[in-house]
Amino acid sequence: MSLLVVGSIAIDSVETPSGQAQEALGGSASYFSYAASYFCPVRLVGVVGQDFPDEYLRLLQNRENIDTAGVKVEPGKTFRWRGKYKGDMNVAETLDVELNVFGSFDPDIPATFRETPYVFLANGSPTVQRKVLHQVKSPKLVVADTMNLWIETARHDLLDLLKQVDGLILNDQEALMLTETTQLVAAGKKILALGPKFVIVKKGEHGAMLFSDDGIYALPAFPTDKLVDPTGAGDSFAGGVMGYLTYADKLDGETFKSAMAYGSVVASINVEGFSLARFKETTRHDIDTRFSKYRDMLKLV
Repeated sequence: MSLLVVGSIAIDSVETPSGQAQEALGGSASYFSYAASYFCPVRLVGVVGQDFPDEYLRLLQNRENIDTAGVKVEPGKTFRWRGKYKGDMNVAETLDVELNVFGSFDPDIPATFRETPYVFLANGSPTVQRKVLHQVKSPKLVVADTMNLWIETARHDLLDLLKQVDGLILNDQEALMLTETTQLVAAGKKILALGPKFVIVKKGEHGAMLFSDDGIYALPAFPTDKLVDPTGAGDSFAGGVMGYLTYADKLDGETFKSAMAYGSVVASINVEGFSLARFKETTRHDIDTRFSKYRDMLKLV
């Protein structure tokens, strides 16, 4: 089974208490696709500018399980984000954003990608996400991500999108903002009522919660004391979740629980370095080994 992801590919400059990375590979689709590629073939659709470094393009192109036929190079500059973490490492201070070619991104899904059974709409405007839905054919599972920007500026379009997808992944503050409530469990239930069959709420270092008609499932984050850079942690978590669901090709409750656990493990590896540094030195065996430790931590005596 294959997994389609459509989203941003970016150049990031990040500063954290552990140091800084300038002009590093970033973007929601970059983190997601690399994380998911540990589990299944990934079909990546995105856009970069003519300034996008060849080494970053080769990194994605040469990665086993990532098909970059949907990555387009357009005249202009690549999407850029500059941010800083201090104090609360769950929240980044955005210092500068330049959408550049991503601002006019009009995804054209390659014909060979359109029958991909599993689809992830990475962070982007609801209008762009709907354009993807209009091009794919009878997917088995469609999951979307969103953020506070779209909740604030495109709420109507986002609410319309939620009626057309199977699942939504967002963080806790976004869930509260979307539902205009102050209680997370109430927020999860309200989002379910908006259309999706399940909702996964990310809580950073505090784990994640799954809401569905079967009930609520809460999972702690995998504990790591090597926090270097949280950038891309949520996208890596989503990549692990969707990658495992695609690999298992099952959508029952137990499979979702395992998928969330794998998502937590993959995210815990990502935050231990800047950009994709830790991923580049990690194998599926390493992930399975950490997953086994995590599973033992979660056992009730």
